[in-house]
Amino acid sequence: DMMDDYYKHRRHGINYMRKDKTTIDPKGHATDLFSQWAVDYLEVAAARPDKRPFFLYLAYNAPHTPIQPPEDWVKRVLDREPKIGKRRAKLVALIEHMDDGIGRVLRALEGNGQAGNTLVIFSSDNGGQLSVGANNGRLRDGKQSVYEGGLKVPTCAAWPGRIEAGSKSDLMALSMDLFPTVCEVAGAPVPRGIEGRSILPTLRGKPQEELRKLWFFSRREGGARYAGKTIEALRRGPWKLLQNSPFAPLELYNLESDPLETTNLSRKNPRVFREMSAALRRQLQRYGEVPWQKPGSGN
Repeated sequence: DMMDDYYKHRRHGINYMRKDKTTIDPKGHATDLFSQWAVDYLEVAAARPDKRPFFLYLAYNAPHTPIQPPEDWVKRVLDREPKIGKRRAKLVALIEHMDDGIGRVLRALEGNGQAGNTLVIFSSDNGGQLSVGANNGRLRDGKQSVYEGGLKVPTCAAWPGRIEAGSKSDLMALSMDLFPTVCEVAGAPVPRGIEGRSILPTLRGKPQEELRKLWFFSRREGGARYAGKTIEALRRGPWKLLQNSPFAPLELYNLESDPLETTNLSRKNPRVFREMSAALRRQLQRYGEVPWQKPGSGN
């Protein structure tokens, strides 16, 4: 998870590194450690006599702050692009260093003979953080925002013989849709109450309807900017309603005609604004619901 230092592996002075239930304190850059542990896991899986299926979840903390790539990777970037600027060079180096680790994992799959029957999915949790040198193209804003620059991320999938190489899709999905996708791939039932939807048809190049009519996004942060409150967005068709600060009014955009979110249409489209505001309030009430608990299990 997040760390205050990629080499010391502490978060607020606490070591969260574990191997099973044992606290460990390994040496080295966190990205290198995570990559090597993933390779080790794949080698163990490949050596099993029964060749049973495996699942690997590799969650790098890179490129999260602190932007702390190995110095030789920063030098490579600056040698290649001397005018890039040190701040962005460090971010690019941290990403390229992570990319190299992903390459090690993929080469291990190839070398172990596992690649042909393995689905690999790569994604991110939010847009790039502008204050550390990220570039989200023309999209507005970035991380810690519910404008498109903070929400939109690409997702890649590879599955030899089942996903056409180089194929693309504009299907909109959420991170929670990956779980039912993996369940469908594995032939496992999806537990009741899961709101995610499988995107396997899209991965296989088949037509797929829009996954949901209403798309909700919510984020909570501390500090003076948020004061522990939440910011939200709601997407319905081309329309997007958002509140990017707990202390600011709601804004309404038409992403079909205004994908860069430059013109607030809340006053020009009062009916849409009222409908989506009501839908957002209903969702916020759902957030506050307490799931059913067995009597006596809580206070």
